[in-house]
Amino acid sequence: MVSSGKTSLLCPRCRKLISADEPQCPHCGLRSPGSRWLSGFVWRLNSGSLDPIRILIYLNAAFYLLSLLLNLSGTRISSNPLALLSPSNSSLFSLGATGAIPIAQYGRWWTLISASFLHGGILHIFFNMAALSQLGYFVLREYGFNRFILIYVASGIAGFLISSLVGVIFTIGASASLCGLIGAILFYGKSRGGFYGEAIYRQSLGWIVGLVIFGLLVPGINNWAHGGGLVAGILLGFFLGYEDQSEEKPLHQVLGTGCIFLTALILFWAALHSLFAFFVS
Repeated sequence: MVSSGKTSLLCPRCRKLISADEPQCPHCGLRSPGSRWLSGFVWRLNSGSLDPIRILIYLNAAFYLLSLLLNLSGTRISSNPLALLSPSNSSLFSLGATGAIPIAQYGRWWTLISASFLHGGILHIFFNMAALSQLGYFVLREYGFNRFILIYVASGIAGFLISSLVGVIFTIGASASLCGLIGAILFYGKSRGGFYGEAIYRQSLGWIVGLVIFGLLVPGINNWAHGGGLVAGILLGFFLGYEDQSEEKPLHQVLGTGCIFLTALILFWAALHSLFAFFVS
């Protein structure tokens, strides 16, 4: 068989085989499908050859285990199921817990991102990751990869920023980002309309009611972060749009890739810094 010398790839959006030098996908119209922005790891995420939801779950699990290992003597094994296998506050602070103390007193603004990957107990991370596996795939499908990343990361930042501004001193968890996904789903259902849209809208309202009840009944819940993430998700859904409204634009690709690189850099720094402090102490 004679080769034409051209490299082929799967279009990141429609997953159809095209030439890498195509200026625009002939099937779905995506511009620069072979762009270097989508090369390597990021391209594999965008193209669907890697599962971004599963990678997020693995990252959360890895940081939870690391938070336990950094201070085994401080790990709490409590009869309270909500506090079972809780990492120490010192290990959580070292890995990037956020709040008024880390930000205002120590200037650790980067914790607005890292805190979304830390959890306070085995049930905390279990329920959050179960919610991510349920909500994430829907948002990924309806909004596309880059807009999903933007909603997830930016909602976490917004929720933690608001909770820090109102005085929540120390906080962690993926809940703010998850509430952002709920907000995006709420906007999608209301905007899309019809039988399917209304069903999605009513279901997302049910999740919000459950969050409010849970936040009122269970002590220690950061309701400010939940509310901030939810509002951010609604606004991002409105400004970014979803697949049925408009295709992902090059700006979405640039911003989504920027979120990935910034998050990876912060998590790498947090883990490296914490491990260094652990071994030299």
